[in-house]
Amino acid sequence: MENISYEEASKELNNIIEKLEEDKVTLSNAVELFERGQELIKICYKSLDNAKGKLTQIKETNDSLEEE
Repeated sequence: MENISYEEASKELNNIIEKLEEDKVTLSNAVELFERGQELIKICYKSLDNAKGKLTQIKETNDSLEEE
């Protein structure tokens, strides 16, 4: 999987959606764009999962500090 940021992947994904909505792409190109979109979605989900994990750790650390 590529090492690009969530923001970069999201921006590229939006560009792909716009191209597909224009309805001016060939079937072959549409399939390629769709495949790339799937890759970008995986990157976005992975980034969101990582962020969620970090936020959970921070919350748990803060909760344990409050208990002391």
